[in-house]
Amino acid sequence: MTAKKNLVRFSFVLVGAAFAAFAQAQTVLKFSHTDQQQGARHAAAQVFAKKVEEYTQGRYKVQVFCCSQLGNDPKNIEQMALGGIDFTVSSTGSYAPHIPSLNLTMLPFILDSYEQGWKFYDESKWLKEQFDKAPSKGFRFLATWEAGFRSMTTKDALSSPEDAKGKKLRTFPNEMMRWTLEAMGFGIQIMPLPEVYLAIQQGAVSGQENPIDTIYSNKFYEVAPNVTLTNHVYSPIPLAISEKTWQKLSPADQQAISRAATETAPFARQMIKENDEKMLADMSAKGAKVNRKPNVDAFRKAVDPVYGKAREKYGADVDAVLADAAAIRKAVK
Repeated sequence: MTAKKNLVRFSFVLVGAAFAAFAQAQTVLKFSHTDQQQGARHAAAQVFAKKVEEYTQGRYKVQVFCCSQLGNDPKNIEQMALGGIDFTVSSTGSYAPHIPSLNLTMLPFILDSYEQGWKFYDESKWLKEQFDKAPSKGFRFLATWEAGFRSMTTKDALSSPEDAKGKKLRTFPNEMMRWTLEAMGFGIQIMPLPEVYLAIQQGAVSGQENPIDTIYSNKFYEVAPNVTLTNHVYSPIPLAISEKTWQKLSPADQQAISRAATETAPFARQMIKENDEKMLADMSAKGAKVNRKPNVDAFRKAVDPVYGKAREKYGADVDAVLADAAAIRKAVK
């Protein structure tokens, strides 16, 4: 009987040692983003985390921090470049302080559908050249996930640039977005995403602009109930990894993490595309007024000077990105 007890005790010791060795061998990678827990960005991050753990046979565990817990988008990218966090996912324009030419991805009205956007981000030669600059800045792009087309939520009804005059709109720190919104007639207020709801509620700004998923998950329609589907900018969210983290990985683990990122992209894209109408319907049921037919032609005309300003600063890159976008619009109706 004693021998049996000793055998059982010894077995527990072995199992405990095995778990301890596993825990010690497993490396935790930090993934920070600004979306809410119920948002598509967080859902995609969780899918990615599971795939990373599976494809690295448990050597790596991705810990996801949502809701700006570790910082806003600029701070997350800065921390990632320095090696303070391992992953983040954000609008392409948020990476522009490190790669200025990425401002041009925020040019207004250059893509008309999700399918066009996916093809542009997967196949644009110009964009690949810009993304290839990232490792020298301290991070590298792994895959492009989805956020959607940007639209407006405002306290007052919005149908044309005339309605924008005298209104202050919150946006994120991006030069091209500022030029676009100012051309539409808005005054601009830059502020972190977690501060926006209260700022609208208290009247510091009249509204904000973001993709539908972000509007919905942050409940901006509660304080700015006029949801206007301007679709003024296509705004996907490339996933990036710290270059310091990347260089520590074995070639096999680099391949595994790249695979996890790439395989998560279709999930993120379909989730956003399929949920847009459901979210709009739910917002309408909760009192939001959805304007599906604003005067887009008037908004397009208003932002025409933005292309000229961009050419003055970015030169031939503007024509390169516009040519790629035009070819894709022609190929994908």
